[in-house]
Amino acid sequence: ILLRLGAGTPPVQATQASSDHLELRTYPSDASVSPGTRFTIALEVTPKRGMHVYAPGASNYRVINLSVAPQPHVRTSAIRYPASEIYHFKPLNERVAVYQKPFTLLIDVVPEATAEARKAFAGRNELVVSGTLEYQACDDKICYNPVSLPLTWTVAMRGLVPGAQQQP
Repeated sequence: ILLRLGAGTPPVQATQASSDHLELRTYPSDASVSPGTRFTIALEVTPKRGMHVYAPGASNYRVINLSVAPQPHVRTSAIRYPASEIYHFKPLNERVAVYQKPFTLLIDVVPEATAEARKAFAGRNELVVSGTLEYQACDDKICYNPVSLPLTWTVAMRGLVPGAQQQP
C-alpha cells in the first residue's frame, strides 16, 4: 500500500513507542490536509521476540485495535488489518489468528468539507487526532495484561484545495 507523502511539503513526523511486548512507529500520510481530503494514519507494529498479538478472527481473545476519539466534522474509516497467521498453542491444542512478525495497521481520516465544517475549521492551523491502541500480547507460556496506549497525531490544516469535493 502506498501512502502519499506530499511532494514539496514538509516530511511527516513519526512517533515511536515501545512496551514490554512490541515496538510501534506511527505517522500520518500527510503533513498537512484540507477539508474534504483524505489522509491515512499508519501504525507499524513489531512484536518483540517470542511475542504475538491477536488478529481479527481470534475469538475469545482481545484483538489488537485502534479506536479513534470521535470529533465533530472528522470521519474515520474502519481499521484495515493485514493478513494474519495461525498460531498453534500446543498446551490447549488451539489454533488462533495472530501477528508475530512486523505488520501495519491503517485507518483513513477525512476532515469534512461541509459548510458547517469549513466554518468550524476556519482559523485553525492544525488538526489533532487522538486514539488508543489496545492489545493483549502473549508468548508461548503467558498472556500478559491488556495494554491501552494513548496516541495523538497532528497535521497542519490549510484552506480548501481547489477541486476538493465540497458538501452543502
